[in-house]
Amino acid sequence: MNRELFPRVRVQIARAKDCEDLPLPAYETEHAAGMDLRAAVTAPVTLAPGERALIPTGLHIALPPGYEAQIRPRSGLAAQHGISMVNAPGTIDADYRGEVRVILINHGPEPYTVRRGDRVAQMVVAPVAHVDWALTDLLGETARGPGGFGHTGK
Repeated sequence: MNRELFPRVRVQIARAKDCEDLPLPAYETEHAAGMDLRAAVTAPVTLAPGERALIPTGLHIALPPGYEAQIRPRSGLAAQHGISMVNAPGTIDADYRGEVRVILINHGPEPYTVRRGDRVAQMVVAPVAHVDWALTDLLGETARGPGGFGHTGK
């Protein structure tokens, strides 16, 4: 892969005990934004329709200040089985050192079983900006103005 295409950031990662069999997250294609996260379950977890479960990944990360890890659903799981995440996207802050876990939900009509090593989510590491609010009485005008949900599609 052409490693010169994207800025690089060094992130420390540690595996939980007994997770050496699971691969570390990796970019699967040259232009991929996310890395797949795998289930570190010790036994299969079956999600009935409408049910949710906290799925461990067996990973702990130490992001540098100024970065976050966004945990996102996998489009293939959503399209084929209705599997998504309750809090999509989830955020891992730079000061969090606990295990990365994924809250999966089954929106599909059939039970879905998560097995050890299954790809259950994807992780995107991204820079974060902190805001300095500038309180004002008036905001600048735009072509859209105050139009809300669905406004631009009419």
